[in-house]
Amino acid sequence: MIRRIVAVAVSGLLLSACGSVSASTAMVNWVAQSSYPSTAKAVLADATHAANALRIPSMSLAQLHTVCGVLLYEVSQANASLPTPDDQASTLLSSAYDDLGAGANLCYRGQRVDALASLAKGASLLSEASARIAAVSLP
Repeated sequence: MIRRIVAVAVSGLLLSACGSVSASTAMVNWVAQSSYPSTAKAVLADATHAANALRIPSMSLAQLHTVCGVLLYEVSQANASLPTPDDQASTLLSSAYDDLGAGANLCYRGQRVDALASLAKGASLLSEASARIAAVSLP
């Protein structure tokens, strides 16, 4: 009877070990699959471009539509790669993309002050998410 219990316990441990991937490995795989470094860089560049355009009083609404439309597209593409293997990173990225998307929509409507605030908050959260992803990716 004891042999059966030990055999079942050992079998369970062996089976569970076969299918497990470390949190670090899972995050490294997600980063590669999602092209996160280039995606984050593109989103931040577009957010910076939108913020710079918003700060130019002579920038027309038509010009803002173009700049903000590009940002909104990039944010939508980035958001499609969620969730990550790490809940905290997913939450941070989701919040960052929400704020950046809101900033893009406010920018599109010409609401400059509110758009700048949303873009700044989103960029800050994206930076925090990147730090979390780097920390989780460590072996």
